[in-house]
Amino acid sequence: MSAVHAPAQTRVETGAVPLAVLRIVTGLLFLWAFVDKAFGLGYATQSKNAWFSGGSPTKGFLSRVAVGPFESVFHDIAGAWWADVLFMAGLLAVGVALVLGIGLRIAAVSGAVMMALMWAAEWPPAQHTSSGEATMSTNPLIDYHVIYALVLFVLAATASGVTWGLARWWTGLPIVKANPWLR
Repeated sequence: MSAVHAPAQTRVETGAVPLAVLRIVTGLLFLWAFVDKAFGLGYATQSKNAWFSGGSPTKGFLSRVAVGPFESVFHDIAGAWWADVLFMAGLLAVGVALVLGIGLRIAAVSGAVMMALMWAAEWPPAQHTSSGEATMSTNPLIDYHVIYALVLFVLAATASGVTWGLARWWTGLPIVKANPWLR
């Protein structure tokens, strides 16, 4: 007669570590974008264009938008001081929140808004730019911005900040208890 043994961990418990890893690496993705744009490490941003050297983190990308119904809007805000500050603050805040596992609800919403705006700037539904060139869009709806936004919502909805994060401490703070949207 064979004994049936319960698994050592439930599916919920085994999912905690992969979600924590996903949370941390997604946070590092946002933090890397912030650091590269702030200091111009030579990847997406050259040192002469670094934000801390007087460059604009939005000017290059938004001024080259050549597709979609918001093309002129993005051109108008390219390089605006407030757009630069909001973009950089968003990258930093979302990255820190994800790495630390705190404020995941607000990080998910603000990060998803950022991803939606970037999706609109690239406008994947278009097959051709305003000058008639092919956009190279591979999917008219789902691109990496949509995936990142969904990841943010999953991380916020699953309490991923508990494992390898500061979520337990964070949710115990009186201000967070009084304002659950800060979780």
